[in-house]
Amino acid sequence: MEKVILRFNLKLTTRVIIIILILISEHIIAQQKVQFTQYMFNNLVINPAYAGADEALSLTFIQRSQWSGVDKAPTTQTLSGHTLFKQKQIGLGLTIINDKIGVHKNLSALSNYAYHLKTGTNSYLSMGVQAGIHNKKSDYASLVGISNNDPKLSNSIISHTFFDFGMGIYFRSPAWHIGISAPELIPETISINDTSSIRLSYVNYFLFSKYKIKLSENMDFEPGVLIKYLAGVPLSYDINMNLIFAEVLTTGFSYRKSESVDFLLKGQITPQLQFGYSYDHPVGIIARISNGSHEIMINYLFRYTKSNVTSPR
Repeated sequence: MEKVILRFNLKLTTRVIIIILILISEHIIAQQKVQFTQYMFNNLVINPAYAGADEALSLTFIQRSQWSGVDKAPTTQTLSGHTLFKQKQIGLGLTIINDKIGVHKNLSALSNYAYHLKTGTNSYLSMGVQAGIHNKKSDYASLVGISNNDPKLSNSIISHTFFDFGMGIYFRSPAWHIGISAPELIPETISINDTSSIRLSYVNYFLFSKYKIKLSENMDFEPGVLIKYLAGVPLSYDINMNLIFAEVLTTGFSYRKSESVDFLLKGQITPQLQFGYSYDHPVGIIARISNGSHEIMINYLFRYTKSNVTSPR
């Protein structure tokens, strides 16, 4: 009898702990969309209207390791590709994101469609939509230390798949870029029981702009800003300043409100291949527990310049 009561109490306690963990984790999951420091080099991660803006097939891989020194800190891998069909001015893209934080694993597959309307000699206004799925899996059993002897108690892995839809507008010219977007418009909610549910995500709004200033024949200055709005959370922003040397080397820094000072470096290895690295130095409370965040970006643009060849005939 005592064993039955003990098992019942253990099961009840486990369920209570799991529900509490879910409620606490809501504040982690629902904070904001996965963030990147090198978003200004790959705007597709924040705005679907950017699909096709590189005017060639563009593939980008990003590896982000956040909060170095913190156990089970967030890690993210992203692979994105987009291209332009010039005759119809249509851009298509696909983004796959694998994100892990603690016991949470999130996998997203998102498709992008954009229409580019020419507004000047070298300026375009683009309108884009995004649709895809998110799978969220949480292994709470690994936190509460449940014994594997009882399969009912060990089965504390929660997995949910959600459909999502987003949209954005983007204007670009040789000097000025500006865009506004809401990449995820459909709230993600799971039900605990008939009367209780938990909202796992909220709508994120992004306003991004950058402007290129010519300093000399071989040097440009490009300041930029990213404003992020999420209901119930104070307005956040990134301020960025980059120097571009001969269109080959880019170096600069960003300030992310109350989070970090970020250092950026991007090199154009070949006309098609570019490599980027950023380091986020934490400020405030995060600085007490973290040594910073590292992010690596590799981009390959399938655009080739044809050289003039004189025929011997």
